[in-house]
Amino acid sequence: MRIRRILEELVHDHVEFLVSDLSRSAHIPKDTLQVLQRKKDMMQRRGAEIVKCDARLAVAREMTVGKQKQIDYTVHYQHLVRQRDYFYIEEEKWERRLLLESNKVAADGFLRAEEFSPPEARIEREVTKGKGDLIPYQYNRLEAVRYAEAWWNGRNPAYKNFQDNCTNFISQCLRAGTAPMNGYPNAGRGWWQQNSQWSWSWAVANSFYWYLSGSSVGLRAQRMERPEDLLLGDVIAYDFENDGRWNHTTIVTAKDANGMPLVNAHSADSRRRYWAYEDSSKYTPQMRYQFFRILDNV
Repeated sequence: MRIRRILEELVHDHVEFLVSDLSRSAHIPKDTLQVLQRKKDMMQRRGAEIVKCDARLAVAREMTVGKQKQIDYTVHYQHLVRQRDYFYIEEEKWERRLLLESNKVAADGFLRAEEFSPPEARIEREVTKGKGDLIPYQYNRLEAVRYAEAWWNGRNPAYKNFQDNCTNFISQCLRAGTAPMNGYPNAGRGWWQQNSQWSWSWAVANSFYWYLSGSSVGLRAQRMERPEDLLLGDVIAYDFENDGRWNHTTIVTAKDANGMPLVNAHSADSRRRYWAYEDSSKYTPQMRYQFFRILDNV
């Protein structure tokens, strides 16, 4: 019970900081405080505010390491956001680790999943330009969004799950929207998942970016200049450090009162999160985005 109370107090500070001027920021770790402050600043620039926040705690693991007790836990936040006369619910799940020494907090911070990386350098190149005729299909945006809403906070047992599951999840959404697979069984070609195997473009953010940038057969996309030009079911790629390696992928599932995208994603699990990701623990000021319109082949 003592551990539960400590966790509840920590999360209560987060909630108070987001929804009230009576913040207890002195008790919040620096990296966490920066994430929460960026979220508040971003809300203010959008003309929005969090009017209510609910948080549900779950302890994933407890273990003793030397003189420290280590507790891995998750927090599922539900933010009621008001943007002028428009209200919507944003959800996100934080994975964190608490360290206790003599029942006192020694550290509390985000758990960072490592990106799933292919074992061979050769597959880091652009996946394929495609050959042959177009594969006819009409992208079903509604079904892609329905899938993103159904599984944003879960893992479909019909697919393999990765520690960093962001691009695997987006691929599943596009597949639910009837996007065609091609390239099997070559992991370095096309976009596919079949027989417990998958292309790198299916599961790795960097390879998926290059696939969408160059594909001319099967699933195809067009680069867009502005986020507001995206439609529901379109995709955003993120290069957090602006180092040329694309780290993350999201899918557009709604628009806010300004017509800007709200996105669903895995790693960390998020629903109707503002597209800019300034409230991410991986945010850097030099972060770069690429906006992709998913095309029909009809």
